[in-house]
Amino acid sequence: MNSYPHLQAAEKALVPIFSGIDATVKHNLKKVLNAFRYHRVGTHHFAGVSGYGHDDLGRQTLDKVLADVMGAEAAAVRVQFVSGTHAIACCLFGVLRPGDEMLAVAGAPYDTLEEVIGLRGRGQGSLMEFGIDYRQLELTAEGEIDWQGLGKAISDRTRVVLIQRSCGYSWRSSFSIADIEKIVRLVKEQNPNTICFVDNCYGEFIEDKEPPAVGADLIAGSLIKNLGGTIVTAGGYVAGTAEWVEAATCRLTAPGIGSSGGATFDQNRLLFQGLFLAPQMVGEAMKGNHLTAYVFEQLGYPVNPLPMAPRRDVIQAIQLGSPEKLIAFCRAIQQHSPIGSYLDPVPAAMPGYESELVMAGGTFIDGSTSEFSADGPLREPYIVFCQGGTHWTHIAIALEAAIVAVGES
Repeated sequence: MNSYPHLQAAEKALVPIFSGIDATVKHNLKKVLNAFRYHRVGTHHFAGVSGYGHDDLGRQTLDKVLADVMGAEAAAVRVQFVSGTHAIACCLFGVLRPGDEMLAVAGAPYDTLEEVIGLRGRGQGSLMEFGIDYRQLELTAEGEIDWQGLGKAISDRTRVVLIQRSCGYSWRSSFSIADIEKIVRLVKEQNPNTICFVDNCYGEFIEDKEPPAVGADLIAGSLIKNLGGTIVTAGGYVAGTAEWVEAATCRLTAPGIGSSGGATFDQNRLLFQGLFLAPQMVGEAMKGNHLTAYVFEQLGYPVNPLPMAPRRDVIQAIQLGSPEKLIAFCRAIQQHSPIGSYLDPVPAAMPGYESELVMAGGTFIDGSTSEFSADGPLREPYIVFCQGGTHWTHIAIALEAAIVAVGES
């Protein structure tokens, strides 16, 4: 089967969408440049400090820059966050106390949060082990927010509402900024003191606003996803209301230290440069998502989001229907990755995940999903989740092989 006609047709059909993505990239890059200019970022901000990390001018300035970009009161960018899950956990443990309740409004959370909450695993200091109650609002049969149920779901004990912006490993639509704004409004109408917390992973720079700009109290994410621009080597961030950002950093470090500590290990230049590159890299990933969806829908596979649908994160899901096709797809992507193209992805257990995963991740930064990768849990209906991409043309090359590997539905 010749795969090129599918890609050529997709590229032609997607020209107007690619142009719209470029406009969003330009808007978000202007926000970043304005923040850099306002805070007078210079080469002196690239120097780092050692030890406790006190008085790190670069780190302090980057926090202010990111807060402006996110439309937040405060932010903390730290290489000490080992993952997005770690940043999220620090937020939850920072603002929740024994006897509080957390409500997830999009059904089951992402796999790696299940042990943080206490839904599975051996405890080891989960939220439930600390006496924090958990409740989740199931999605509708169509995979949408249960708006009617949310309108009466908040009680006086509901301290935190968890909003997972991305679809994660579920077959649902990710949330738009307009969706998040509506969730926040409904929650605050019932209890103004409830903290609206957004897991912002995979969603940064997709639209022209971020959740704090529409009322979210706190957000968190990873720097080896969108915000690191594919070059940041590790870390995460939190942003939002100053009080809650400080509470989260007190869980990262210790009460009394909070955001004042944390050496940057000479990473400041990469952190600033990654933020500068991030809008462009996100735009390339979005283009690759549209291309992937278009081609595989033409081949007869269910895709989510649909090819012409607006993007809400950098994840494109394809329902392949069998473990053999899931593995074959990931092998094709790995073989066309810049790093480790000779490796053969095989299903394996991964810390924090319930099911075995098969993963193609030939990336320069280990585990980076801002670079092009594909993975999926070995469970029905065998969905592969494509993520990231430094430039859509690389994604197109990898797709040529993936199309041949799995064939038509």
